[in-house]
Amino acid sequence: MSAEEHQQESAELLALIDRLEELLLRSELAELEIEAGATGLILRSPAALAASTAAGAGAPASGPARAAAPEPPAEQSRTHAVLAPLTGLFYMAPSPGAEPYVREGAEVHVGQVIGLIEAMKLFNEIKSDAAGRVVRICVETGALVKARQPLIEVEP
Repeated sequence: MSAEEHQQESAELLALIDRLEELLLRSELAELEIEAGATGLILRSPAALAASTAAGAGAPASGPARAAAPEPPAEQSRTHAVLAPLTGLFYMAPSPGAEPYVREGAEVHVGQVIGLIEAMKLFNEIKSDAAGRVVRICVETGALVKARQPLIEVEP
């Protein structure tokens, strides 16, 4: 499979996941589980996630729907996460082989381009909404990102 075919397939999968997410949010369903061959996907509504978190406090989650452990509060207050505004493929540089827009340890300012997200064959510039030093790059170039997923963390 060529890189272009892989990107098109990824874009189609993202579009399908986004449509399923919209369906879940508009319905009264708490959970939507889909299996196709060896691939499985579970989508839970925010209300269902909140209820399961409250009910299972102290009990470890199991299976593929396991939530990530939250970061310590001190770390959260010290850094600001720049979030993806849309779902797509994230790129750290304007083209393959080019210098990345940002690196860990570099200073960024508000409005500075930090990467690109390709969605539906369009490249969207992603700009920082915070100024400071980049302490962490959360995703690799070419990775699939969802809307509201952290891309970089900035320390003011």
